[in-house]
Amino acid sequence: MLSAQELRLGYGDKVIVPQLSLDLEMSRIHCLIGPNGCGKSTLLRALAGLLRPQQGRVLLDGRAVDRWRRRELAQRLSMLPQHPSAPEGLTVEQLVRYGRFPHQRLFGQLGEQDRKVVRWAIRVTGLAGYEARPLAALSGGERQRAWIALSLAQQASILILDEPTTYLDLGHQLEVLELLEALNREQGLTVIMSLHDLNQAARYGHHLVAMRSGRLERAGAPGEVLTETLLAEVFRVRARVLDDAGTGKPQFMPLSSVTGPLL
Repeated sequence: MLSAQELRLGYGDKVIVPQLSLDLEMSRIHCLIGPNGCGKSTLLRALAGLLRPQQGRVLLDGRAVDRWRRRELAQRLSMLPQHPSAPEGLTVEQLVRYGRFPHQRLFGQLGEQDRKVVRWAIRVTGLAGYEARPLAALSGGERQRAWIALSLAQQASILILDEPTTYLDLGHQLEVLELLEALNREQGLTVIMSLHDLNQAARYGHHLVAMRSGRLERAGAPGEVLTETLLAEVFRVRARVLDDAGTGKPQFMPLSSVTGPLL
């Protein structure tokens, strides 16, 4: 279990999340949804142990994440931020190899098992044949998959992603989400990610977490969270929510904004 207990999060004197408690079960796909600036990225950073809470604590298996050794935590939890950066000239394979660092001894070389995992991560993200290509030569979708391959090479049981589909066209968005769904289904990977597309969150998520102004608005199964009332109150959208016959998940059809045009 990864849980947040009475978290207060912010930067300096600016409070982003005044108080929030949340339990996230393992081997599930959790999708954070909410308007821009509601605190999703801040919460993800705290869950990953990258932001120290001003109050409260984040627990992984009952132990505060700031009490874990960094290498030990990295073997359990990996985070892909929204705008990752890498040294100029780095190739796909060189990037993915960084994912093996938590499993190596100091100044250790990659062993055969490490190389096997790197090859697997590159293959399952659809980048076989791209190993020697510089990241700068890749398309946006290919580059995002390379970063996901790095996270997979880390072999953590929890993967946290901040807007993993940002700047991707629809086809590449679905490729990324289908990959995460398959890894969850076949390997029990716990996925915690923020998404802007509410229909995608409902389609791929087992558990939705809706936030507004740094507060937890509602959490639960997609059918419990993605309601016409919540869409109006949190997203300021009038919508009709329908059940998808193929997936059994709710899908919404936007009708208009709540406020209407201000002319």
